[in-house]
Amino acid sequence: MSRRLPVVAVVGRPNVGKSTFFNRVIGRRIAIVDDQPGVTRDRNFGRADWAGRAFFIVDTGGIIEGSDEPLDRSVRQQALAAVTEADAIVFLVDGRTGVHPLDEKLGAVLRKTSKPVLLVVNKMDNLPNEVAHHDFWSMGLGDPIPVSSISGKGSGDLLDRLVASFPDIVDDDQEEDAIRVAVVGKPNVGKSSFVNRLFGNERVVVSDAAGTTRDPVDTPFRYHDTTLVFVDTAGLRRQSKVSDSLEYYSALRTERVVRESDVCLVLVDATEGELHHQDVRIAEQAWEAGAGVILLVNKWDLVEKETNTAPHYEKRVRERFPFLAWVPIVFVSALTGQRVRRTLDLILEVYAERGRTVGTPEVNDLLGELTRRQPPPHHRGRPVKLKYGTQVASSPPTFVFFANFPKAVPANYIRYLQNGLRERWPFTGSPVRIRIRGSRDQ
Repeated sequence: MSRRLPVVAVVGRPNVGKSTFFNRVIGRRIAIVDDQPGVTRDRNFGRADWAGRAFFIVDTGGIIEGSDEPLDRSVRQQALAAVTEADAIVFLVDGRTGVHPLDEKLGAVLRKTSKPVLLVVNKMDNLPNEVAHHDFWSMGLGDPIPVSSISGKGSGDLLDRLVASFPDIVDDDQEEDAIRVAVVGKPNVGKSSFVNRLFGNERVVVSDAAGTTRDPVDTPFRYHDTTLVFVDTAGLRRQSKVSDSLEYYSALRTERVVRESDVCLVLVDATEGELHHQDVRIAEQAWEAGAGVILLVNKWDLVEKETNTAPHYEKRVRERFPFLAWVPIVFVSALTGQRVRRTLDLILEVYAERGRTVGTPEVNDLLGELTRRQPPPHHRGRPVKLKYGTQVASSPPTFVFFANFPKAVPANYIRYLQNGLRERWPFTGSPVRIRIRGSRDQ
C-alpha cells in the first residue's frame, strides 16, 4: 500500500457547521467557529485518524454571499477544486433549514464526480429521534447521514462509512527501496531550476513568476545504484498568504509530500541575506515530520562574497536556529550548477544516517557515560535514575530511556542526552527522538 494519506474535503454552503465538524473529527479546536457566515476564508487542513486509518481532512470556506464573483461560478469553482484534489468528499448540509437552493447547486456538481460523496446532514441534535434528514433524499446523492457536530452524535457511524469509502491506493512502478526526496521552499527560490539543473534538461516548467509549480512532480533519478525520486513541490507560503483554492490545495499537497518523504531539500534564497521566518518554518515542518533535512542556499553566485562569506552565513544560521546545527548546509547555484551534484552524495549520507540503528549494549554504555558525567536532577529529594535505554525505531532514530521518575526528567536534560547521542553517532541531517518511560524498580 502507498504511504500517501487519503484527503477528505468538507464542502458546503456557509454556516452549515463545516468548521465545527472539522474540529470534531480532528479532536481539537483548530478552525474558528462563529454564527456569522463566511468566517472560514483561509482554509484549514489537519491529520485525523479513525479505526487505524489516518487521513487528511480539509475545512473549505463556504460560498460568501455578496462575493464579487457570480454566485454560480463561486459554487462551481469551490466544488470542482474539492472534487479534483480529494479522495473522498463530505457534503455538509443544515438539517434545521432543509434543502437550500445553494445545496442543490452544489449537489448538481457533485453528482457528476466519480469520487465518493457522503451527504451529511448536520445539526441533528436530537438523534435518534430526528427525521428531518430524510428530506435530503431529493438531492440524489444517496443515503443522508444525520450527525450533530456539536455533541458528536452520529459521528462514529459517519467516520466508519467515510473510512470504508477510501480507495485502495497502491504504489506505482517505482522501486520499493527508492529514496523519496522533496524539494521544498518558498515560492520563486529556484526549486524547479534546481531540479532541471540536476537532471540536465527541462523536466519542470520554470518561470520568473512565483507559484508556477502547482502539482508535485515526481521524477526518478538513478545514482550509485540507488533510485532517488525527486518531488518538485509548489512553494509554501504563510497561511495568511494562501488565498485561492488552487494555491491552497498546492500547499496541502506539499505538506503531504513532506510527510511522505525520506529527505527534504529546503531551498532558500541567498540574495535575501538572512533566513526568513517562513524558511525556518518549512525546515521545521520537515524536521518535525521526521524527514532528513538538507538546507540548500540557492543563488549563491549572486551574493557579494566580500560582505557575506559561506562560513559567516552558516555560523549565523546555526546560532539563531539551534536545530539547524545538525543540518548540512550547501551553497549552490541552480543557474551555474555550482555544487548541485554534491547534493546527491549528501542525500545518500543523510538517508543512511536517518536509518542508522544502534545496538542496545552500545546505547547503554553511552547512557552510563552520560549519567556519570552529568547525573539527572533530583526529584523531591530523591535521585532520578536512568537505568536502561534502547533504540526502538529508525527513520528517524528513536530511543527510549527508562527512569524511576520519568516525568521528572527535564527538557534540558533530554537535549543533553540527544547531544551525547550525536557526539557518538552523528545522525547527520536527521532528527533524533527520545522518549522517557517509567521503570518498575523505583
